[in-house]
Amino acid sequence: MIEQVLQFDTELFLKIHLGLSNGFFDWLMPLMRNRFFWSPLYLFIVIFCIKQYKKQGFYIIGMILFTFAMGDLIASRLIKPFIARVRPCNNIDLQNYIIHRVPCGSGLSFPSAHATNHFAIAVFLICVFYARWKPILPIGLAWAAIISFAQVYVGVHYPVDVTVGALLGTTIGLLCAKLFKTLQPDF
Repeated sequence: MIEQVLQFDTELFLKIHLGLSNGFFDWLMPLMRNRFFWSPLYLFIVIFCIKQYKKQGFYIIGMILFTFAMGDLIASRLIKPFIARVRPCNNIDLQNYIIHRVPCGSGLSFPSAHATNHFAIAVFLICVFYARWKPILPIGLAWAAIISFAQVYVGVHYPVDVTVGALLGTTIGLLCAKLFKTLQPDF
């Protein structure tokens, strides 16, 4: 059963990584997974929270950082070393199929920390702000999904890595939002 899932995962990876290959995605997807590309968004969130919500804004920012830290800790420090799945771009069996769009790195693949962290932050923000601004739901999910998809397209993660990362991140985001609402019931 596991062998069939891994085979399906590899085939789907190749369909995305090679099958969707085009000049526009080759330009766009490395940007979508680059943390510096999203720096203006992160800065906007910080400024917006402080300006709009004053003291509570600092609590929101603190919880975003806590949410990120929990996602990174669980994905990168606990699960990845235990599973020890090699990234597709470092998989010897795939070396003739990989298009090197970004540096591969030596880290492990399962689950995707990018997917975990961005879904955790997106879901946290959705839970916190949805009552005040409904468009955050599709925008937040699309933001996390495009970053996750980019991880597969550039060749550093398999589809199962980002899917499990998205589920893990969603769980972390929900739990952190519940904690925030417990600590800040007036928000």
